Amino acid sequence: MTAASRFGSFAFSQPVRLRLFCFPHAGGGAALYYTWRRDLPAEIGVCPIHLPGRENRIDDAPFADLPTLIAALADALLPALDLPFSFFGHSMGSLVGLELARELRRRSAPLPVHLFVAARRAPQVPETAAPMHVLADPEFVAEVCRRYNGIPAAVLADPELMRLFLPSLRADVKLLETHVYRPEPPLPCAISAFAATEDRVVGQEGVAAWREHASGRFTLRVIEGEHFFLTSARSLVLSAVAEDLRPYLGRERP
Repeated sequence: MTAASRFGSFAFSQPVRLRLFCFPHAGGGAALYYTWRRDLPAEIGVCPIHLPGRENRIDDAPFADLPTLIAALADALLPALDLPFSFFGHSMGSLVGLELARELRRRSAPLPVHLFVAARRAPQVPETAAPMHVLADPEFVAEVCRRYNGIPAAVLADPELMRLFLPSLRADVKLLETHVYRPEPPLPCAISAFAATEDRVVGQEGVAAWREHASGRFTLRVIEGEHFFLTSARSLVLSAVAEDLRPYLGRERP
């Protein structure tokens, strides 16, 4: 299996004009984004990213640090950057999208035409909450539920599912909490940011601070809902994504 095929399939049976690479939240997988393919314009090729330690990669060890993940993603995605492309990230995926775009810039590779970030404070905004990855499993699970309300009840109630789910979630949280942010110039693209009205952890001001990373247009949308509003406000999010990507659908590779 090639590096690219481990992270997902980036080819389509019908021609597309733009690839939309989608990065999951901590502990999350690619399944959510596959449903986007039927509701976004056919010219947009949705490319959900499969991270190790979950779904069809449950037997693969999750990444221990963000730089290693970013380098692996850059290697895997480079052959698929022959079309205009965009990144969408939810929560942890927002930081992955930003750092991957920066890594591509360091490699003088093509850059995304648009970056979407959701439910994540901008990385230059200091974290005020105590780290979770150092907690024992019961306390760790309780704190994740308290902050994000993000573990499905069916998973919480099933010890075997929790045994499979916890390693990737803990690894992702550690990856986030130990990452050292280093300032760089803004990206030469537009950024669209999504904040939730009832997010317990990520405030609207922290999401608005993504403006500093855009040298192009910046748009902030505030969505009714909690941290995981991609499900509850799915149609609103997809409508916004389609609207913001429409100007790029007639372009060739930048």
